[in-house]
Amino acid sequence: MGMFSGNPKDEPLHYGEVFSIWTNLATNYGMIAGYQTFYNHTGDKDLKKIIEEFIQGAKEEVKQLEEILKTNGIALPPAPPERPEARLEDIPPGAKFNDPEISAALSLDAAAGLVACSQAMGMSIREDIGLMYGQFHTAKAQLGAKLLRLNKNKGWLVPPPLHVDHPEK
Repeated sequence: MGMFSGNPKDEPLHYGEVFSIWTNLATNYGMIAGYQTFYNHTGDKDLKKIIEEFIQGAKEEVKQLEEILKTNGIALPPAPPERPEARLEDIPPGAKFNDPEISAALSLDAAAGLVACSQAMGMSIREDIGLMYGQFHTAKAQLGAKLLRLNKNKGWLVPPPLHVDHPEK
């Protein structure tokens, strides 16, 4: 029996897996703080719900990622403190993110998260790590689809140039 047969959790992580997990954890720490700030800045109740889902999803990922690193004796990255709740009215208009800006930033994060999960899945040789990133990918895709519908419904979507006229042949 080889080193890579049996329970995947007993197999060592390779450096790429460690880097992906550690970087993903550090990114999630920062995103949670950022999303908490966005939550304070948004006035749209539908966007607030989606921000809550982004925060919850990142926190669920954090639990799994921290556990893997701790189990493998790898130090965790530093995490910023959670952001306190603030009243939207207390934020000066010129210093406030507006709802379409927040939604665009969330859309960008969702898209980048899909790419990062795909890369982590592709490099993983431990089945449990690849499957974990597959679950993260699915959750991000579902949340991204919700956000796309919200952007369309609110008129916040700024599409690239649309090809609607077809030249005659």
